[in-house]
Amino acid sequence: MEEGSEGEEEREKQWKLYEAYNELHGLAQQFETPFEAPAILVVGHQTDGKSALVEALMGFQFNHVGGGTKTRRPITLHMKYNPDCESPLCFLVSDSDSSSIEQKSLEAIQAFIEAENMRLESEPCQFSSKEIIIRVEYKYCPNLTIIDTPGLIAPAPARKSHSLQAQASAVESLVRAKMQHKEFIILCLEDCSDWSIATTRRVVMQVDPELSRTVIVSTKFDTKIPQFARASDVEVFLSPPACTLDGFILGDSPFFTSVPSGRVGSFPDSVYRSNDEFKKAICLREVEDISSLEDKLGRPLSKEERSRIGISSLRLFLEELLQKRYINSVPLIIPLLEKEHRNATRSMNEINEESSMLNELNLKEKGRQFHDKLLTKLSLLLKGSVVAPPDKFGETLQDERMNGGAFTGPDGLQFPPKLTPNAGMRLYGGAQYHRAMAEFRFIVGGTKCPQLTREEIVNACGVEDIHDGTNYSRTACVIAVSKARDTFEPFLHQLGNRLLHILKRLLPICIYLLQKDNDYLSRNEVFLDRVTSAFNNFAESTERSCREKCMEDLVSTTRYVSWSLHNKNRAGLRHFLDSFGANATDPSVLGDSTQKEKPENTSKGGAKLSHLASGVDSNGSTQLTEMRLADLLDNTLWNRKLAPSSERIVYALVQQIFHGIKEYFLASAELKFNCFLLMPIVDKLPERLREDLSKFEDDVDSIFDIASMRSSLDQRKRDMEIELKRIRRLKDKFKQLHTQLYREVKSLP
Repeated sequence: MEEGSEGEEEREKQWKLYEAYNELHGLAQQFETPFEAPAILVVGHQTDGKSALVEALMGFQFNHVGGGTKTRRPITLHMKYNPDCESPLCFLVSDSDSSSIEQKSLEAIQAFIEAENMRLESEPCQFSSKEIIIRVEYKYCPNLTIIDTPGLIAPAPARKSHSLQAQASAVESLVRAKMQHKEFIILCLEDCSDWSIATTRRVVMQVDPELSRTVIVSTKFDTKIPQFARASDVEVFLSPPACTLDGFILGDSPFFTSVPSGRVGSFPDSVYRSNDEFKKAICLREVEDISSLEDKLGRPLSKEERSRIGISSLRLFLEELLQKRYINSVPLIIPLLEKEHRNATRSMNEINEESSMLNELNLKEKGRQFHDKLLTKLSLLLKGSVVAPPDKFGETLQDERMNGGAFTGPDGLQFPPKLTPNAGMRLYGGAQYHRAMAEFRFIVGGTKCPQLTREEIVNACGVEDIHDGTNYSRTACVIAVSKARDTFEPFLHQLGNRLLHILKRLLPICIYLLQKDNDYLSRNEVFLDRVTSAFNNFAESTERSCREKCMEDLVSTTRYVSWSLHNKNRAGLRHFLDSFGANATDPSVLGDSTQKEKPENTSKGGAKLSHLASGVDSNGSTQLTEMRLADLLDNTLWNRKLAPSSERIVYALVQQIFHGIKEYFLASAELKFNCFLLMPIVDKLPERLREDLSKFEDDVDSIFDIASMRSSLDQRKRDMEIELKRIRRLKDKFKQLHTQLYREVKSLP
């Protein structure tokens, strides 16, 4: 009687331990708390026999087993040994509330899993990391928590397998995320007859490189035994060298399991009529595997070898391993629960305080405070700051060009980013604004006047209103202003778009800084949307107004040529005209009359004409000078045939006018964007935001949506009360377990 009583007490203690950890796992899943309960995570490729192995460990069938993807959500099974349950007693935990549990039949649970698989199969993301949680009590069930994951996929590298490759990537990401939990014991399934082939281990070792928390299982062992021709091959497979498995696995060597095929049910294609028949088939398969191995080896298996073969051996090993982890983790769980209880209590107090402050007067004051703090952060970013992480909020010049537009020259090409200072640095705020303006100066300053064609010059030589001569200075002005307008106007729009992008990026950075300082108005989306809209509208309207002012300057500069403004390099132009005058005696430049002159007089005439063109009075022959001047005027003013000399004069004038327009445009655009875009963000935005806020202060509910906020707070309060109650109950459970375990340790001799 005493032995039976002691066994009953031991079983009761184990029940309490597993129940506490099951509830802890459910709490971690629902509220995303930082602690994790130890569990067995099953990882394997499709058709490796994952779900079949889990069912064999449980002693009954419940899942949809077969080829292809049959598990699209992880399935967590909290298995609890209960000698009073002759049939499996199953409970399905609600997806929305882990405290809500509904008893369901095996058929209903299987139908639910199949429905979830079909639902996910039709969605763009065909897999979900949210677990299906099932609690099971059964007299043949081990005390284990097992998580069955979707099967890994190994698609062909062909282009036509693109869809399957995307699915494979999604599954691998999901499984790797699950393996990141340090408390999980990884059950790595390999369906191979050569341990040097690492299919599932390749994925597992990316998270657990030493396999220190990994148990390796060779599945479908009954199909592999006939493949070995010699006893030595079997020996190597049963006891592979440590170097082959690339680590020190749990249990020191792999386990070998076989699960008989066939489903339980009353259907014509069902192999087993009951779960008892299924369990007997598992035991028989285990006996047959041992017998086949002994025949291959020609000797009986040792006790150590037998302890690695069969479902029963694996189940016993996992149960003992998990129980040891449970007991060792009890002292570590209690501080985590206490910390989580303190955090939950603090959150509850904040909710209560926020609920009590939910009135018009307080909300108005909160809005004003948020407004002032936002402007402070904005000013800080423009002046320069490193409080926001550059890797998260900064942009390189290439990122900035992609998101805000690039400066593109008349030829449609972009300048290499490396020519701009700090191009590779991730900048934001005032530093990014300065870099964009520097790039604008560099690109516009290096822009050359587009090439002129003779057709353009001739077309620009129209007919005067009082004579049919040619005014080449007017021709040069017409061409220069047209070229300048077409060249510089796109730069103006590109600069506006780039700087507007940089300024709009300031708002999310400011909100991040406010969140970091706990000054963020969380759950006030309506108010924050209004502030965001006001900021963006102000930035857009200010940029548009500034760009219009710059356009007025560009239009006026390209509408009327003032020589004092446009011709900056008058000395260079004068030197060119002097050289032109010196060469005016060239017969190819002047008319036919010059060709009749004697060669010895040419240099003198050229010199006299040069002095005349330079404003120097000559004492030489007046008649010769007047003749040369008449020939020059005939070729440059009265003759509509475009001579090389005329083309050179027009080209020189166009270059000078274009250069003057460029210098004025560059200086004017930079000054105006600084004065009428950057400065208004500093000195006019505060007033604009205050005006926008004051418009709605008479109706606070329209800004803060008080009804929605109150409803949200009430829901959060209810959820937090549930979480607090569950954490408190769990904390008491683990404290009792810890006290009980501590007493048992002290009582040992």
